[in-house]
Amino acid sequence: MRAVLRAVLLALVSVPRTQAVWLGRLDPKQLLGSWYVLAVASGEKGFALEKATKNIEGVMVTLTPENNLKMLSSRHRLERCDVNVVELLRQSSGWVFENPSLGVLDYRVLGTNFRDYAIVFTQLEFKDEAFNTVELYSRTELASQEALRLFARWSKGLGFLSQQQATLQPDLTCAHKAF
Repeated sequence: MRAVLRAVLLALVSVPRTQAVWLGRLDPKQLLGSWYVLAVASGEKGFALEKATKNIEGVMVTLTPENNLKMLSSRHRLERCDVNVVELLRQSSGWVFENPSLGVLDYRVLGTNFRDYAIVFTQLEFKDEAFNTVELYSRTELASQEALRLFARWSKGLGFLSQQQATLQPDLTCAHKAF
């Protein structure tokens, strides 16, 4: 865990200050609403083999009265749309969220321009596998060049290899089920 946080801190130093935003300064209401997940970098076992078949995902973010994030997501899995709702609990240190009982150890926005895109880091643990992801959230079906460039920079800065990164297929069938 410390090594991961150290890597995030080192990556923050390598990204220009005007583009890196800590959740401590982020108003979480700016993260609310519908997002498309257009690109993913993942250390999950088997991701490199499956990445060519992954489609754009949809995420609807709301805030609970307790300032927790409620995430409704939809993604294509095994020939069907999988729709899930997860509540992420606010940690005591800034706008960092978690839900260890569901395998989400850390969820934070690494960078955003507050209106078009967000670069999201997640540390996950499912069954006996622990891994990290970086996702490119976009308000539209196509990401800006700035967003794609920052996603690539964050992914590389956090140690993801090119085979661990994917631009998701432009099939919106499941993504729209979250909206």
